[in-house]
Amino acid sequence: LGLSKNVMALGVSQRTTPEAIEKVASKLFEFSDFNKILAIQIPVSHAFMHLDTVFTMIDRDKFTVHPEILDKDGELNIYILEDSGIPGQPKITHRTNLKETLEEVLGLDHVTLIQCGNGDPIAAAREQWNDGSNTLAIAPGVVVTYDRNYVTNKALREAGVEVIEVQGAELGRGRGGPRCMSMPIWREEI
Repeated sequence: LGLSKNVMALGVSQRTTPEAIEKVASKLFEFSDFNKILAIQIPVSHAFMHLDTVFTMIDRDKFTVHPEILDKDGELNIYILEDSGIPGQPKITHRTNLKETLEEVLGLDHVTLIQCGNGDPIAAAREQWNDGSNTLAIAPGVVVTYDRNYVTNKALREAGVEVIEVQGAELGRGRGGPRCMSMPIWREEI
């Protein structure tokens, strides 16, 4: 996930290893403007295959998050990779607080994390199955979601996000939310 011109987030998951992230980071540091990579460790589970199935950026300072990626204290392992000046050897620091880490690396005073299911564990599990955290941001604060994620869509609206609901019965068969089922979008500078 591109979080800014200089910060990217990648998930350490069932399909992406820490070694792969280090290799990607080395290439990005060498050939792009990215200077920080957040490696966010998510549970090893088919339900949480990619980072964007459990965490998406929906505005400059707002993110959806599935609560089951956080431990009982609301934390998870986050590794910040930065260019050390030595090719192939990034500087790595460890954090556990997602909100504070995002505020730090994005230079923001406040970040809002909107939970899939709005804090209700049953709604979160049901709506995760329906890709409730996999929102497609088409502009800052404007997202496309499946219409069947009532609880999460309501939480998004209450947080000031414009929600465009789509029916997705056929798309859902492919296991993916609106973000997963879209082609890359080229955006103008904002």
